Amino acid sequence: MFEQRSKRTEVSSLGEFGLIERLTKNVKIINKSTIKGIGDDAAVIDNGNKRTLVSTDLLVEGVHFDLSYVPLKHLGYKAAIVNISDMAAMNAQPKQLLAAFAVSNKYSVEALDEIYSGLLAACQKYKVDLVGGDTTSSNAGMFISITIIGEADESDIVYRKGAQEEDLICVTGDLGGAYMGLQLLRREQAVFLADPNMQPDLYGFDYILERQLKPEARTDMIAKFKELDVKPTAMIDISDGLASEVIHICRQSDTGCKIYEDKIPIDQQTYDTARQFNLDPTTCAMNGGEDYELLFTISFSDYEKIRNHPDITVIGQITNADSGYTLIAKNNTKHPITAQGWDALIKK
Repeated sequence: MFEQRSKRTEVSSLGEFGLIERLTKNVKIINKSTIKGIGDDAAVIDNGNKRTLVSTDLLVEGVHFDLSYVPLKHLGYKAAIVNISDMAAMNAQPKQLLAAFAVSNKYSVEALDEIYSGLLAACQKYKVDLVGGDTTSSNAGMFISITIIGEADESDIVYRKGAQEEDLICVTGDLGGAYMGLQLLRREQAVFLADPNMQPDLYGFDYILERQLKPEARTDMIAKFKELDVKPTAMIDISDGLASEVIHICRQSDTGCKIYEDKIPIDQQTYDTARQFNLDPTTCAMNGGEDYELLFTISFSDYEKIRNHPDITVIGQITNADSGYTLIAKNNTKHPITAQGWDALIKK
């Protein structure tokens, strides 16, 4: 029998990462083949000549997606991308995928066909094999669990923990678009609920809507890093927001950081839409999440190799741990960076 406990701690008081730390603090690695366990974008397993990487994500209806504005095919596609992105964050090639679904009886076979069509479209595009999974019933809503398996040479794998003082902090693409796409969809949902005769006003917002509904994983960077002869010292994908992700790298690497606001890449449509919503575009980029771009650090000596690359932006520098996490605003004032992005334990 488990002994009775009088104290109750709410899960939401710890947050997603606090809960993970608490639940896994007593985990001990037993097998020598386990190179990396909990704490990165994927686990790493010794598989002889290559390293096998494994990651999994759970998507829950009403927490991670709302089917009143998310097309079923897009949901299947995005479910795969979320996991494929974890492989890109480790500088590894995704190879196989397993998909498990729990669905209530409100979903028809045709609805599940549509989700699978999106899942298979992502697998085809990224050359990933769907090799298994599971299906079961749910009392309410839908749950999707995806496991991704990848491979890489040990020398190519990039962890979160390798950043060094004076390394440059870089990102791919632009940030904040997915968050603004979500805000637009939620606004139109609210308008429709207030008046079902109103049609959604989504014209001219193609870019931010695609960033939210059909994101892409940056597996292309694996080859680009080799072409540039650059290996990141640390890397993570931007799923929970730039602020949260840079803090992950700093904590794992025992460093601080400074990020320059005027260097953060923000697409013009993202910027303009944020202003329409009376939101600060920088806040959207720092805390929005779901961009699935890569945040990585490189040695300062590699700067010339990436300086003119159209898809890489240097946004800051790694500092010593005592300096903390700092955002240097456009007016040159300094502000502490705090993780305010997506928390999967808090329904938004």
